Amino acid sequence: MNKLELFVLLLAIALCSGQKQEQEDPCKVKGRVVGDSKYCDRYWECVNGEPVLYDCPNGLVFAGKNRGVTEGCDYPWRAPYCVGKQTANGPISNEHCDWLYGIFGHETSCTRYWTCWNGTATEQLCIGGLLYNEQAHSCDWPDNVEGCQKHPLCNDDANGNVPLGKSCNRYWNCQGGYPRLQRCPAQLVFDRHSLRCVVPPTDECDILPTPAPEQQEEGRKFNDIPQDDGQLPPQEFRPQQQQQKNVGRTRN
Repeated sequence: MNKLELFVLLLAIALCSGQKQEQEDPCKVKGRVVGDSKYCDRYWECVNGEPVLYDCPNGLVFAGKNRGVTEGCDYPWRAPYCVGKQTANGPISNEHCDWLYGIFGHETSCTRYWTCWNGTATEQLCIGGLLYNEQAHSCDWPDNVEGCQKHPLCNDDANGNVPLGKSCNRYWNCQGGYPRLQRCPAQLVFDRHSLRCVVPPTDECDILPTPAPEQQEEGRKFNDIPQDDGQLPPQEFRPQQQQQKNVGRTRN
């Protein structure tokens, strides 16, 4: 190694050493709370004139005073909170929860997911024909969700129609691999061969009597969950539990 290479190496080491960020004193800032300089899931708070170190609830990272979902801590995927930092604490797992706090995919369903709050899992449902997207942590259009198991009724055609038993005016309409219960318009019947509503008679159905007024059923899902056609993805989901002060945080 010549003198020039040695000088460049020493200069790089000096620059890297100079870039080490010193911990800010929370008692010298207006908000009295600052993030830890090394760990994104820790923060310092000025208590009685002295800096005190706290851990965010397990699964959350520091976002700033009066920000995030509780006590200034937030889900790590909502913003680049941890750029240039690491986490001090590992996951504490519970049933359905990879961390005590977070939003996680369902083990067997593509339309459901879990919101975990202090280790308690609450099952949630994506409506409006949406599926849970684990990358976006929200409900999304089926086309954006890869590797999701579809309903067996829709195996042949993810966006086609399927007869409903022996019914002459009801059928299943598959949307993105998930069936919705539909009804043919008045005076039409569902044809099992063309898989659409046609003027009767067909091989299976004669002319139907005029039906009495009934509650509109179009757009209902396979599990009879009401639809919200106005919902557009992606939607962020946040636990609805009351966020009590100091819940989940740990003082070191």
